[in-house]
Amino acid sequence: MDIHKLVKMANEIAKFFEAEPDRAVAVEGVVGHLQRFWEPRMRRELLAHVEQTGGGDLRPLVVEAVRAIRK
Repeated sequence: MDIHKLVKMANEIAKFFEAEPDRAVAVEGVVGHLQRFWEPRMRRELLAHVEQTGGGDLRPLVVEAVRAIRK
């Protein structure tokens, strides 16, 4: 899948959860969404993208969620 499309989708998910005042709950919301609705291949590609680029094109909430998934 095109990484630019994955980045766009992940950023849209993060925008939704950024309204949550509790940062930990927001991160868990993004993690939960990625785990429930994204195929494993999509998650692997997003994780690899963050590892390779540092995730500068991703919203900070997505980067936090990806790091939480890696753990």
